[in-house]
Amino acid sequence: MRVFVTGASGHVGSAVVPELLEAGHQVVGLARSDKSAAALTAAGAEVHRGDLDDLDGLAVAAAAADGVIHLAFKHDAMFAGDFDGAVAADLRAIDALGNALAGTGRPLVTTSGTMLLAFAGLEDAATEADALDAGPRIDAENAVVALAERGIRSSVVRLAPTVHSALDHNGFVPTLISIARSKGVSAYVGDGANRWPAVHTLDAARLYRLALESAPAGSRLHAVDDEGITFRRIAEGIGRGLNLPAVSIPPTEADAHFGFLGALARADNPSSSTLTQDLLGWKPVQPGLIDDLGQGHYFDASATTPR
Repeated sequence: MRVFVTGASGHVGSAVVPELLEAGHQVVGLARSDKSAAALTAAGAEVHRGDLDDLDGLAVAAAAADGVIHLAFKHDAMFAGDFDGAVAADLRAIDALGNALAGTGRPLVTTSGTMLLAFAGLEDAATEADALDAGPRIDAENAVVALAERGIRSSVVRLAPTVHSALDHNGFVPTLISIARSKGVSAYVGDGANRWPAVHTLDAARLYRLALESAPAGSRLHAVDDEGITFRRIAEGIGRGLNLPAVSIPPTEADAHFGFLGALARADNPSSSTLTQDLLGWKPVQPGLIDDLGQGHYFDASATTPR
């Protein structure tokens, strides 16, 4: 296929692009800067200049493609405090891509997160069958699933909150490491028994390719390997890497310690990918999060500079 990829030079995109090329697909990557364009060219992809606000450009690129993978999100705006603006831009981009692909039967694979289900009051591990009616980013997920009714083979990949690898420089793990460095301790909240799922970047990239190639229309998919690592174990792994103590802090101090991650540091988000694995034959094969933390690459100061 000729595949248009947004966010093609980002963390996950930098693994998705070679995954697609190695499978024989052509890739056209969205690039908003000269640096991103150069990275895509070096990887063997074509470049489409633009950004998420260029809705006409997104539509043109999607219409010229055999399939689309949408990875881009305005993380800069989110980290700057404009989460609502980032969410609205994502929804507009999905609408533009969907309009361009309507009636073609072509695949559109987009991105969501398992953490959206952390506050849904689920009694068991979240599955692909769990869904919410509305909310930030949930509206985009539901809109993509609904595109199946418009003749698009649409699917949503829900990423675990910790997508980890040596390619991860701005995600939650580098952010937690940066916080630990600045505070002098690697903290967890209460007993730290709340759980986060995780997936290696390369395993996630393979799932995006499989979704592009064969996911049924209207699919929700989980990019999850470790179903639920206690936050205490994550904090202890970070503490070992930084030679800092892992300590408990009370819930009342979580927001002050973790900043915008305060609520997520308390969140319990065990998630399963059994249905995804059965549906697409996807099997994670890369190291789990704790083993990956033990490899040391996260603790090179130059590699842990979150936005």
